[in-house]
Amino acid sequence: MIFADVVRSYLYVRKFVKNLTISYICKENSKKPYKLIENNISQSIANRVKEAKPGAIFFPGDLLEFGSPEAIHTTFSRLVGAEQLIRLAKGIYLKPEIDPELGPLKPSLEDLAKTISERDKVVIRPTGAYALNRLGLSTQVPTRVVFLTSGNPKNIKVGKSTLVFQKTTPKQLSVEQENIFLAIQALIALKDQGEDPAVIRRLTDVLAREKLADIREAAKLSPQRVARILYRIADNIEN
Repeated sequence: MIFADVVRSYLYVRKFVKNLTISYICKENSKKPYKLIENNISQSIANRVKEAKPGAIFFPGDLLEFGSPEAIHTTFSRLVGAEQLIRLAKGIYLKPEIDPELGPLKPSLEDLAKTISERDKVVIRPTGAYALNRLGLSTQVPTRVVFLTSGNPKNIKVGKSTLVFQKTTPKQLSVEQENIFLAIQALIALKDQGEDPAVIRRLTDVLAREKLADIREAAKLSPQRVARILYRIADNIEN
């Protein structure tokens, strides 16, 4: 009787261990397809990065063809850890160009803004303090760089600086000549200081090579105070 009980106990334990082993093997095998998919996603993105030229900018949201947002985010994090990419901002990565003396080279805020606008297929134009800096009316390099845009408004934190895309009307973006557009934005930013003779002299120098008809046409699209100054500048150039 005791022997029979021992045999039954042995058979029960052996069956339990066998079932447990089978369950573990099935569980491990079930993970393999997911690991394979994850590895394929990582390899596809890694190949895309490898083929790109130094200085290329990547947006994970543009690579959803390769897999889920979570898997793509994980892959980009690994590439950053492997120093193949630099994270410039949330959802924006750079394959850096390495200078022997300076190390990794990062794009200017304007170059980054242009890349974002090309990706979003929108028009952007500099305004505010950045327009003043571009025209030599200010030596201060702004850490908050504002662009008027035909697209959606948004702020992008890039290190200690911020890119601001401020939605505006087609009329404000309609002046095609870059220097004339910058002059308008600078005069708007300067307000009453735009009447300063030194400012007018500087803008006269900047716009000296522009067609007088273009300056006067742009004046018609500008706020009244700005238009008055543009007409004065056009007269200065003509005389």
